[in-house]
Amino acid sequence: METKKTILVVDDDPDVITIVRGILNGGEYDVQCVYSGQEVFARLGEERPDLIILDIKMPEMDGFEGLKRLKAIPETSSIPVILLTGRGQYRDVLEGYQLGTDYYMNKPFTSAQLINGVHLFLGDGNAQQAVSDAIR
Repeated sequence: METKKTILVVDDDPDVITIVRGILNGGEYDVQCVYSGQEVFARLGEERPDLIILDIKMPEMDGFEGLKRLKAIPETSSIPVILLTGRGQYRDVLEGYQLGTDYYMNKPFTSAQLINGVHLFLGDGNAQQAVSDAIR
């Protein structure tokens, strides 16, 4: 029996959390959600996810700071991070990649874009099929 891969979704907007969870909760992944950058590090003490989907604009600790901290800690530096954000200006995208994000995705997004992004890092060889299924 294969263990489900864990995705940690970090966004302060409950609607975005609901949408992302709805897209990814098809049984293939264990989707965990937190609402702030601070909560990420508390959760990492309990469990290490296989992928983190991280918003930038959040109170207390923004996604850029969270990303910087994740990539600076040896135990978490190899976890792939997708920045999923409404901040799509060139300087934001550049900063995200300079800080070590693995993929940058703008809001609004489609389910196919999200699934494809996730499959880039957690792919099971069926990414194309998953995208086709999501479009239908």
